[in-house]
Amino acid sequence: MSKLVLVLNGPNLNMLGKREPGIYGGKTLKDIEQDCREAGQSLGFEVDCRQSNHEGVLVDWLHEADDRAIGVVINPGAYGHTSIALHDAIRAISVPVLEVHISNIHAREEFRHKSMIAPAAKGMVCGLGPYGYIMALNALKNITQ
Repeated sequence: MSKLVLVLNGPNLNMLGKREPGIYGGKTLKDIEQDCREAGQSLGFEVDCRQSNHEGVLVDWLHEADDRAIGVVINPGAYGHTSIALHDAIRAISVPVLEVHISNIHAREEFRHKSMIAPAAKGMVCGLGPYGYIMALNALKNITQ
């Protein structure tokens, strides 16, 4: 039986492939989700991919992960820089959470340099494009063995 991992994506990530391809590349969220499911399968995970533009929905999914999943990979999008609610939700659960950003947030506008998620997360991958999701899944495998 596979172990469940939630891959959560925040606001505007549903626009990948259309939104600023010079920053985020040409892959769509659907492409990234398929890559995650395939990588997860090879790691012995069942990967459940979800996206919402609404902060509270992401909080609810994090709470759900505590009861159902062995870990979470989250790209919080812009909420990563602003959301104390997501920070608190991650701290409230016992499963490891890894933060992913497609772009290098430290090489962008100053307001993107600080992550509200990073202090609560087990780790962060940023700046490596969609491959960052695969790296996070591999890290979860290592963490949860």
